[in-house]
Amino acid sequence: MTDAVRRALTGAAALAAVLLALAGNAGAAPSTEPRLTEEAAVDAVLAHPKVAQWLERYPPGPTTDGSFDEDAGTWTVHVWSGEAGEIARGAVEDADGRVTEAWTGPQVAWQMARGRPGAFGGKLLTSWPVWVGLSALFLVGLVDVRRPLSLRTLDLLVLLSFGVSLVFFNRGHVFASASLAVPPLAYLLARTAWIGLRPTSRAGTPLQRWPVWLVAAATLFLVGFRIGLNVEHPRTVIDVGYAGVVGADRILEGRAPYGAMPQDGGAACAPPRSDGRVRERIQPDGRCESTNPRGDTYGPVAYLAYVPAVLALGWEGRWDSLPAAHATAIAADLLVLLGLVLVGRRIAGTRLAATLAFGWAAYPFTTYALLANTNDALTPAFLVWGFWLASSPAARGAATALAGWTKFAALLLAPLWLTYRSGLRPASVARFAVAFGAATVLAFSILLLEPSLATALETFWDRTIGFQLGRDSPFSIWGWGQYRASGIPDLASLQTVVQAATIVLAGVVAAVPREKGPLELAALTAAVLLAIELSLTHWFYLYLPWVLPFVLLALFAPRTRPAQA
Repeated sequence: MTDAVRRALTGAAALAAVLLALAGNAGAAPSTEPRLTEEAAVDAVLAHPKVAQWLERYPPGPTTDGSFDEDAGTWTVHVWSGEAGEIARGAVEDADGRVTEAWTGPQVAWQMARGRPGAFGGKLLTSWPVWVGLSALFLVGLVDVRRPLSLRTLDLLVLLSFGVSLVFFNRGHVFASASLAVPPLAYLLARTAWIGLRPTSRAGTPLQRWPVWLVAAATLFLVGFRIGLNVEHPRTVIDVGYAGVVGADRILEGRAPYGAMPQDGGAACAPPRSDGRVRERIQPDGRCESTNPRGDTYGPVAYLAYVPAVLALGWEGRWDSLPAAHATAIAADLLVLLGLVLVGRRIAGTRLAATLAFGWAAYPFTTYALLANTNDALTPAFLVWGFWLASSPAARGAATALAGWTKFAALLLAPLWLTYRSGLRPASVARFAVAFGAATVLAFSILLLEPSLATALETFWDRTIGFQLGRDSPFSIWGWGQYRASGIPDLASLQTVVQAATIVLAGVVAAVPREKGPLELAALTAAVLLAIELSLTHWFYLYLPWVLPFVLLALFAPRTRPAQA
């Protein structure tokens, strides 16, 4: 064998050995050992300025722990402090030690407290140009141009001032956002209560001097703009709208929604989302559905209202574009607007009708609710149409029940709407009570779909009112007790006073003033709803549409002599 042949064979053998080694290692798992230690990941989070500043509120020496996610290549660090529980959380990239997430206070437990612009209503609506444009249009369209420094201008600015609170919410500063929502709520409560209770007469409210056709054209443009945004952004349905679709699906299947929402815990049936969460899980019936375990906290009408759209448009079982949620939100919004047109025409003619419709369409927070596809326009829809038919005790009774069994807050309007025009005359009370009872029976008939009515009622209470009474929330000033160790005030005792005062107000306005016209009924309805919102532990901007129609009526409707029943 020549040297050349020998060298060739040696080289071939070496190459074969290398190729075999590579082939043998091709299927081997890469190293899963993290580059950082747990201590290094913890130190990175504790040194983050946001976390370090928050920890100054607590005693030194917090408890920490960290866990490494091999698939994501990130560390999750938890920071605990005695009875306060988890006070901070962070995420650290193992490759470079960079802190990618740092959450403190309410942001730890509440994703919606972390400041995600566009999470409600979409990024286009909450962008400065669109929001400021809508606000300016609302102000210019309703202000008294002859008296720009009048009280009406202040009223309109207060209605728009919730946008300042929203700016802080979108940046994750929930303590500031919740605090800034209190003054406008309190002002509007005092203002509407004063309009409804004061004995002085008012011949009429000067409306804007723009031509009616111009106001109507602006309103039609806004309606088309809002609906167009809703349709063009199909994935803006939040959990409230999704819950309505699921509840309607359950009803069509012959089940009550309570205790039947898609739950966490089952096997994953879809890949995780971008944030690592798995939303689609196998349910006990074997179906793959997007989870929403606390979606059954509303009254039965909040689910029945979605049945027509789900019946027509269906539901795939996933949290996808949810056309039924879009359709229901748009329909409820249009029903409020049409009801305001009818109310305005009945009270004071075409100009008031155009003013009320424009106010609803131009107010940024009604668009905010519409683009989030919530159920929050349903309650004002029932109440506005009940107000249009307010001369009928039966209509008032049915409207109050339907609104109340959508959002429980509206039930507190029953005393005021019961005594409107005819006081406690037996015939009027009987008609109101029969209609209220009939609407209630109709709403709760879905519980008969369950094998045991007693069990269904118990489940309903636990999942709705029981849950609402015991829930915590950082989105009002009342739910901050869990953060008192950090120096945040615990106002639970004051909340009890406000809640008691709200109940007293609901009773007082039923009797005072003894004779009420449409203006008094609208203003006092707004005052009671505002008092309820002011006392809620979980308050949010989506609740502003509940009161807007009646605030607008209080500000723009003329005071007329109460009609005799």
